[in-house]
Amino acid sequence: MTTIHVEVVETSSLGDRSYLAHDGRVALVVDPQRDVDRVLALAGRLGVRVTHVAETHLHNDYVSGGLALARLTGAAYLVAGADTVAFERLPVADGDEIAVSDAMRVAVVATPGHTFHHLSYVLYGSRGAESVFTGGSLLFGTTGRTDLLGERHARALAHRQHASVRRLADLLPDGAQVWPTHGFGSFCAATQSDAASSTIGRERRVNAALRLEADDFVARTLAGLDAFPAYYAHLGARNSAGPEPIDLTPVETADPGRLRERIEAGEWVVDLRSRKAFATRHLAGTLSFGLDGPMATWLGWLVPWGAPITLLGESADQVAAAQRELARIGVDRPAAAAAGAPEGWAGGDETRLAGLPVATFADLAAARAGRVPPGLPAPDLVLDVRLGGEWRAGHVEGAVHLPLPELPERLAEVPEGTVWVHCGTGYRAAVAAALLARAGRQAVHVDDAFDDAAGAGLVVTAPED
Repeated sequence: MTTIHVEVVETSSLGDRSYLAHDGRVALVVDPQRDVDRVLALAGRLGVRVTHVAETHLHNDYVSGGLALARLTGAAYLVAGADTVAFERLPVADGDEIAVSDAMRVAVVATPGHTFHHLSYVLYGSRGAESVFTGGSLLFGTTGRTDLLGERHARALAHRQHASVRRLADLLPDGAQVWPTHGFGSFCAATQSDAASSTIGRERRVNAALRLEADDFVARTLAGLDAFPAYYAHLGARNSAGPEPIDLTPVETADPGRLRERIEAGEWVVDLRSRKAFATRHLAGTLSFGLDGPMATWLGWLVPWGAPITLLGESADQVAAAQRELARIGVDRPAAAAAGAPEGWAGGDETRLAGLPVATFADLAAARAGRVPPGLPAPDLVLDVRLGGEWRAGHVEGAVHLPLPELPERLAEVPEGTVWVHCGTGYRAAVAAALLARAGRQAVHVDDAFDDAAGAGLVVTAPED
């Protein structure tokens, strides 16, 4: 009896997964990211040949590597026949079955909801239906969001999402493994889950789509939707047109003089080091997007599309890793890069270096009580840069709300004075504080977990209805 194995290719920075299913000889790859070298390396280690590549949908959150992988391997490329694309593929539709090998086949199931023509792929082996690749349909404990194609479609697609998930549950046994593409921090998920794996049986117990009737599910889904990254608007069309292969060759190295010119021109010069390192010392005028967090998501969301980006990293490897992350979301070629430390980027000119005051929520509580911690300026304003849903779930009393994605265009609206800025964990607050500092404002980075704010002595409002 041939055993079918499913290997996970994680892209944790975007909250996505790709999959390689194989029988020891040949493989099916589902929803590959643009950097297909990872998939090819995995196939090589396993000693299997990629013969089929399948897309569950035309992705909005990353540039697909499916077309490039199919061309490199000669694999059949399965894409919904109902989707209009500008490249050759094997068009598939509900009810189609594809023999991957003598031991492995997939059945195509139409599961509209996340997109109009979304497909899932049921994987059959010698024991029958063993698992299902669900893309943005059935996720771990939730479903894919239904508003990416426009708010006018969100309600109708939410109804279809409910019906699609129920159809999958009716088709499959409780023991079938569920392999979604989204749902691990991706903004494509309606809500988030911390589950590492799941089955159809587990989803019957925990998933709202399988526990609620359609109208209740739709109402809950639509009420829970928040903003999603601005770069999503560009990627669906790019995937339909057929993305060009990724180019990860090194970019131009910027010397201290060129860095000065780029900063003075108002370009986005991005420091990839940790936010702690940035706060300690950085090149004045640069922005903190640490590679130890969701750098690509937030930088891709905030930077004007197509604007030049310069990357600063501790090493060439750190710059290369950031370049790879950005290429996944269609930011193909940074304008320039430099590796090293702030002193080198400043060309030895100490006047070009800066630091950033850092505080905790306990410091904020003390400052509000008139006991400003030594070395910190008193707050004139507390700025909360979390998203709308986070704010409505509870916020520090007296804080001003301005979601981070809106901050670059609304800096002039931030009241005068010293701004203490916070988010949910500290990552986004570092970005916001750097943006404020670049604009000439005095900012304090509250690098703390919002869940600790009440315990630190701050008044946190109850969730809004």
